[in-house]
Amino acid sequence: MDHRLLEIVACPVCHGKLYYNKEQQELICKPDGLAYPVQDGIPVLLEVEARALTLEESHP
Repeated sequence: MDHRLLEIVACPVCHGKLYYNKEQQELICKPDGLAYPVQDGIPVLLEVEARALTLEESHP
C-alpha cells in the first residue's frame, strides 16, 4: 500500500487515523475496533465491509 495514501485516508466512522496491517491486508481503526479490507491495493472504506477486531487485536 502506498504510504502517501495511508497519510490521507481516515476511518469513515470516527475520522481517525488508520494503521495498515500488511499481513492481513487491512486498515485498522483501534478506537472503533474495525478492520477495513484492502483489495488489490485499494482500501475498501465501507463500514459494512469492515470486520470487528477481536479483543486481542484491539488491545495488544
